[in-house]
Amino acid sequence: MDISGASAVVTGGASGIGAAAARALAARGARVVVADLSEDKGKAVADQIGGVFARVDVTRTEDIVAAVDRAEQLGPVRVLVNSAGIGWAQRTVGKDGSYGSAADLEAYRKVIAINLVGTFDCIRIAATAIGRTEPLDDSGERGAVVNLASVAAFDGQIGQAAYSASKGGVVGMTLPVARDLAAVGIRVNTIAPGLIDTPIYGEGEAAAAFKANLERGVLFPKRLGVPEEIASVVVEAVTNSYLNGETIRVDGGIRMQPK
Repeated sequence: MDISGASAVVTGGASGIGAAAARALAARGARVVVADLSEDKGKAVADQIGGVFARVDVTRTEDIVAAVDRAEQLGPVRVLVNSAGIGWAQRTVGKDGSYGSAADLEAYRKVIAINLVGTFDCIRIAATAIGRTEPLDDSGERGAVVNLASVAAFDGQIGQAAYSASKGGVVGMTLPVARDLAAVGIRVNTIAPGLIDTPIYGEGEAAAAFKANLERGVLFPKRLGVPEEIASVVVEAVTNSYLNGETIRVDGGIRMQPK
């Protein structure tokens, strides 16, 4: 699928994997809406790639609609990349045996609301806009959706019940949503990254030591991944017209241990 001159919406596009994906899509000629809560970082990325910034909280449908409407002003909407998300870690029960020390249910709901419900809301709104475009070819292809999940969907660690449930939900809906959207010529794929070197790990000696410990679990190469390695798979999932309904692990062969 040729995305030159088309528009793309990238949620979580202000940093990390989302920013790398936005840059990679722009390099292929797409006009990118960088959708994020971080205005300063988001505008900086948008300026770098000749795109536009839209402030988006993925739990607010009106924000998503506004970002997609902005994308339609740039060109036919062909691409959605769902990279917005948060992490959370807490064991299911506390050490003192009290109900009060059990996992924070509101935190669990928040993770699900952002990572899973927010992803689906973005899909249903963006796919509606993509479905209004003219097909690109005789096959009827109109566009593509790429979701970012995590290897935690399969190898969730201790304390990751909320995060793993949210990412497992994204993996689980990939095929049925791809089947739904086949009727309007939209492909849907999900990428499950492993340990990726982003600012979330911090800086300095302590951060370096922590990352060195994480690297030991990677099969090969013995290092953390970089956002650009995930972004290249995003581009492939967007442009390869025969790739559909798949979840792809990009993780250096790691299988996460319980902790």
